Amino acid sequence: MEKTINQANPGRLLSLDVMRGMIMILLCAESCLLFVALKDLNPAPPVGSLVDQFFHHPWHGLHFWDLVQPAFMFMAGAALYISYSRKLEKGITWKNNLRHILIRSLKLLACGVGLHCVYAGKPVWELWNVLSQLAFTTLVAYLIIQWSVSWQITFSILLLLLTELLYRYSSIPGFDQPFVQSHNFGAYADTLLMGKINTDGWVAINAIPTAAHTIWGVLAGKLLISKHSAAYKIKTLIVAGIILLIIGFALDILHLTPIIKRISTSAFVFASGGWILIILVLIYWLVDVKQNIRHVWIFTVIGMNAIFIYLFFETAGMEWLNETVAIFTGDMLHQFLNAGLKTAHLISAICTWVLEWALCYWLYKHKIFFKL
Repeated sequence: MEKTINQANPGRLLSLDVMRGMIMILLCAESCLLFVALKDLNPAPPVGSLVDQFFHHPWHGLHFWDLVQPAFMFMAGAALYISYSRKLEKGITWKNNLRHILIRSLKLLACGVGLHCVYAGKPVWELWNVLSQLAFTTLVAYLIIQWSVSWQITFSILLLLLTELLYRYSSIPGFDQPFVQSHNFGAYADTLLMGKINTDGWVAINAIPTAAHTIWGVLAGKLLISKHSAAYKIKTLIVAGIILLIIGFALDILHLTPIIKRISTSAFVFASGGWILIILVLIYWLVDVKQNIRHVWIFTVIGMNAIFIYLFFETAGMEWLNETVAIFTGDMLHQFLNAGLKTAHLISAICTWVLEWALCYWLYKHKIFFKL
């Protein structure tokens, strides 16, 4: 039951590598415009409804795609604790490691801001990217990583309570409608931080509530590498996941706080956190407990270079590779074989997706890993 995947590295949880790889493969598919190409085909239900799940909900509600960013934060928290515990074993104290965490957070912030500059094609100061927010949540999670489980949970709840209070009781003219796009406290904070408001409703202070995801990831990582039995770990995570789901959806159903991803309401944080825990339990059971590891390399090769490939497909991928691959795949099929434009776009997206995965595979085979 407790047998590990890699006997040479018994402290490693393959399930976390697999889940991180799954997240990155999905993000890679998005950057290759695979989901857009599928949607453009206008598939009939239920396929069309399934494709819709790979796009963010426009406002009040929850799609599968809304779970990707919280899962990214959650996995970062789990990895943070595992790395921290290994350093403790080597005699590196919390204080000695703090400098590394500070530098890493600054690098994440720089990468996040840099990506927005690439998107805009000019220097800009924008803090909406997941890496910018991860810089904040990583630092917060590390500052309390030595606290007891109960105190870390309490602190995460206080972050959500702080968010609720800021949104509900700010009486700033024009920004006093807590759950209305562009008229909430988060939008006001953006005018202070960046002098602008995101047209799609995203807000930079999402970093405050979603820090709970990273803290919960720390706690999950601590549990998963503990000496408890696999049965105990699974039971604990399932119960925690169900509790979070009940709280999140109850807040929404009772019209107390709506589930809104774009401003990371407390209801959203609870509900998404619950789903992430359930998914993690399933992967942990299949991979680390039942040892279904034959095909996990498909995910681990991209999960081992998560930050690099994210930066790659958000820059060179979207700015150059997508169009270049399309020239020699979908565009040629359209021009010489009269393939429909929508079909050609789908084929181009799939080819780019596979090529970017192959890049990660090549890096993995040559043991090249980029770390911040």
